[in-house]
Order: sequence, then C-alpha cells, then structure tokens
Amino acid sequence: MNIQQEVLSKAMRAKCAAAKLRTASNDLRNRALAAMVSAIRSSVATIQDANSQDMRAGEQAGLSAAMLDRLLLTEERIEDMAVGLEQVAEFDDPLGMILQETVRPNGLKLQKITVPLGVIGIVYESRPNVTVDAAGLCLKAGNAVLLRGGKEAINSNIALARLLSEACDQVGLPGSCVEIIESTDREGVQQMIRLDQYVDLIVPRGGHGLVRTVTENASVPVLKHDRGLCNIYVDATCNLPGTVACINNAKVQRPGVCNAVENLWVHRDNTEALQAIIADLQASGVEVRGTEAVRGLCENVLPATEEDFDTEYLDLIISADVVDSLEAAIASVQKFTSGHTEAIFTDDPKNAGRFISEIDSACIYHNASTRFTDGGQFGMGAEIGISTNRLHARGPVGLNELTTYKWVGSADYLPRA
Repeated sequence: MNIQQEVLSKAMRAKCAAAKLRTASNDLRNRALAAMVSAIRSSVATIQDANSQDMRAGEQAGLSAAMLDRLLLTEERIEDMAVGLEQVAEFDDPLGMILQETVRPNGLKLQKITVPLGVIGIVYESRPNVTVDAAGLCLKAGNAVLLRGGKEAINSNIALARLLSEACDQVGLPGSCVEIIESTDREGVQQMIRLDQYVDLIVPRGGHGLVRTVTENASVPVLKHDRGLCNIYVDATCNLPGTVACINNAKVQRPGVCNAVENLWVHRDNTEALQAIIADLQASGVEVRGTEAVRGLCENVLPATEEDFDTEYLDLIISADVVDSLEAAIASVQKFTSGHTEAIFTDDPKNAGRFISEIDSACIYHNASTRFTDGGQFGMGAEIGISTNRLHARGPVGLNELTTYKWVGSADYLPRA
C-alpha cells in the first residue's frame, strides 16, 4: 500500500467510525476511556520498549537534550497519560448541551446544541503523549481522530495508538475511532490535509515550519498550534525573589515545551532584577544571548541577533534585552510574539493592566510563569494543543473546543416563516 492509499483508507475508516461515535452515549465513551487506561497501565513494558527504539534513534540522529526529554516516556510519564484519560472521563459530557434556546413569534422553538466536529486530524512532532491526549479528548467529545506523528516518536506513537484502538474495540466502539498513519513520508501530511471530504479539522502541533506548511497547503480547516515564542517583561519595580523564581521555572523546568519562555525584556531602571535573573539562569545551565545593553551589565552573555529574538529555542537558551519603558516592552513583545503566551512581572497594577490590554496573545499572565499555559493547569485535564488562532478557540484546547453546534427547530406543523 502506498502512502496515498494508506492515508485515504484510514481517513475513510475514521469517517465511518465518527458516524457511529456521534450517537454513542457518554457512558460508552467513558467505558472506552477506562479501557484505554487499563491498556496503558498493563502495557508499560511494551510502551517503553517502543520508546527505547525512538530514544536510540534520536541519540544517533543528534537530537538535543531538550528534544530527547520531549521524546522520553518514563514510568511516571506513562502513568500521567493514564491519569489524564481518567480526568477526561470525569468531565461532564460536552455533547448535547443547549447553548441557546428561544421561541420565535411564529411559534418556532429553536435550540442551539453542541455536537461533535467529526474527524480531527492531528499532525505533531516528537511528543508521544500527544497520541494519548488527542485520542482521549477527541473520543470524549465524540470525534474520531486521525494521527500523524513525527518520525522521532514513530515506534512509541504506533504502540500507543494500537492500544487505544484495541480498547475501543473491547467496549463495542469501532477501533477506527483512533487511526494512525504509520508512514513518516512527508507526502502523508500533504495527502491528509487535503482530504476535506473525510477530515473535518486539522490541528498541527510542532515547529513553525510544520505549522506554516499545513496552513498554506490545507483544504481542511486548520486550528493552529503555532510555535511557542513566549515573552516575559520585567517592569521597573517587582518582587525580586518571586520574579527570579518564576522566570527560572519558565525557562528551566522543561525548556523543550511550547510554554517555556524564549525572550526576556527588562526595564532599564531595574538593573538589579536583570543581573539577578541572568545570574540565576546561568547557574541553572541556561545560555543567555543578550544585546549590548545586557552584555554591558551582565557577565558571560553571548551576543544576540535579531534572529535570536525570533527563534523558538526549545532548549536552555534565552534572548535578553533592556527596554526604556513599558511602551517599548509592549512594542518588542508585539514584534516577536507568536501569539502563544506572555507575562509581565510588576508591582504596578496600572502597568500590568496596560500590558494585558495591549498584548493580544492567547494567554497573558501577571506575576506568574508562562508554564501555566496548559490544559491541566487550566482545569481541562489533557489538551489537544494551545491554539494561537483567533477563530473558534484560543489557548488550551480542551473538550468544549472540540465540539461545534447545530440548530434544532420544532413547531406544531408550522408551514412557513
């Protein structure tokens, strides 16, 4: 079977599965999620065997430590995937909710009711936990999922998707509720994003190049999970210990994820904060790239170019600059942001308000780490991605964002408007 045939056949199967899943009860969908949890917990060794193949290949390919960390499936991370599915099952049914109800003067009763989107295609790179998060969320929201992961995690993704598909079979749902494209040929992505007859939404998760390729070539509607070029601004006044701790968390805790900070902007009147933040980051192994203003105030800082400020490092690297004012900070953030997440650290509530009002990113924080942009932190359980779109959904994409609606009208034999 060539790549075109593989993608088409799996998309067609997913479409058929979606038709059956649309009418499946919440109880049946929850039983499928429970079966998925059991399959994951009873197959830890199988999952880790597949993951070890990917880790060896990644090391041989020279992947960075941060990228290998994104790829690694420890027992704890595997358990986290199972717990995430359990949390999704506990949420209220997102389907059949009456969003709006009215009776027109002519007697026509109208209801706006939530329904599944249909088949959701996920194109993603290197993080195998996406396989489980996406499948679980889509299933709970009544959608079939068509997965296409990156070559770095192909063995892990296939092993996980098979377990999830078999779990659906066990409870009487079609195994094709979870389909995965096993070929890593890039042509598979091109085929998948043009199958608007069978696929209802594409969610790309990965680097800027992947997202742009999907957006520019898809005939299927796209919900972008664009690059996480997150910015932090430190104002003229702030709580220094708290700011240092939060920025360390934002960069160091998991540098290879999309909500890690990449650019740091510090007010020129807060030299103490700049020096303390950079010294703390360097002590944690972070390479700091700074402008002349930063290098003049801090030691062991490498020169930064404009390209550095436009780079999602996904590594222990950060770009830093000094700004003259809040207005200059806002302009800098607006210039380089990908629309994902920004944060301001300040004791001035008016400055915080201006920053929050004028920056139009999906998520903005005052005195908190950018790492909070996460479905779990938002109380959504797992998430399918962080949307940088302006339409349909923004920020963490959970269950409610994976539904649409239809209008239902009823009347007593009303013949005309």
